[in-house]
Amino acid sequence: MGLTIWQSMQQKGYSRRDFIQFCTAAATVAGLEHSAVGQVVNAFEKKEKPAVIWMHFQECTCCSESFIRASHPVVLDVLLDVLSLNYTETLMAASGAQAEKSLQDTIKNNKGKYIVLVEGAVPTKDDGVYCMIGGKTAESILQEVSKDAAAIIAWGSCASNGCIQAAKPNPTGATPIHKLVDKPVINVPGCPPIADVMMAVVTHILALGQMPQLDNQGRPKEFYGRRVHDTCYRRAYYDAGLFVEAWDDENARKGYCLYKMGCRGPVTYNACSVVKWNEGTSYPIQSGHGCIGCSEEGFWDNGPFYRHLPKFPGFGIESTADTIGTLVGIATVAGVAAHAVVTNVRKKSVIADVHTEDMKES
Repeated sequence: MGLTIWQSMQQKGYSRRDFIQFCTAAATVAGLEHSAVGQVVNAFEKKEKPAVIWMHFQECTCCSESFIRASHPVVLDVLLDVLSLNYTETLMAASGAQAEKSLQDTIKNNKGKYIVLVEGAVPTKDDGVYCMIGGKTAESILQEVSKDAAAIIAWGSCASNGCIQAAKPNPTGATPIHKLVDKPVINVPGCPPIADVMMAVVTHILALGQMPQLDNQGRPKEFYGRRVHDTCYRRAYYDAGLFVEAWDDENARKGYCLYKMGCRGPVTYNACSVVKWNEGTSYPIQSGHGCIGCSEEGFWDNGPFYRHLPKFPGFGIESTADTIGTLVGIATVAGVAAHAVVTNVRKKSVIADVHTEDMKES
């Protein structure tokens, strides 16, 4: 039997206190309630470190970069302390026959227990010749490694929905993982996805022994249940009809809403504005660039990134960013006018009442 996560941490010199803090942080990142910390402690203390196979197909490795360069301590430690990363073309030292042996041994010795992480889409046209490893097509390798896996996680938009490889006209027949395997797949889209979200999904599986609750696109609801727009700090400007009209205008300097500059926040489901990158420091909109909707299926084909959506969610089906500012202004003027009319009517009513009382007294 292999080492448990707690035993592995002990070997590296971690104290029991460090371990408990680690479990608490992992539970928090996973979006679990405080009462679930005990489950995480129990799982990390008793469960053997899961064997992991991390495949790379049609992708740019930005998902791996996001994961391994994260500054959060939970993510930094996850590769060595939580997972037994047995095979990955990007990070492993072995190559050739030695690497292939590691892959085959992991599959053979851990049936029904290992986790498959997949980065990249899979080409299906022309017999899959556009992505081959060791003379095997990406699709044949995927089928082989996923057959006896305990869980399959598609990292990033390439694996989750095809991303740029599947953009029209999709010359290689790039296909997302869930359309090729006959078992549930957890999609964690984004280009790249947030490292803490990636860690959270793994923690959920390890601690609870089951997949997190997914939406209709196979994404964890905990992190893809709300639009970026719903928690964006620029939302107040959106509601007020105050928009950036050009990248270097005064409104841009004031931090107004980027909707007119093409921001896809109102139609993009992700945790960017809550979890953020770089130790929770920032995310694209906070750095002055609109959301491009990278966690949504087909985002490369959803029109130019710098053209705003034709419809304006939240203000009626026919409203647009071009008219909402005017509508808000008209509503404000109408409100002021209505208030003035009501005030005058009330004043006249009070004057009339006073006059009537004076007449009675006289």
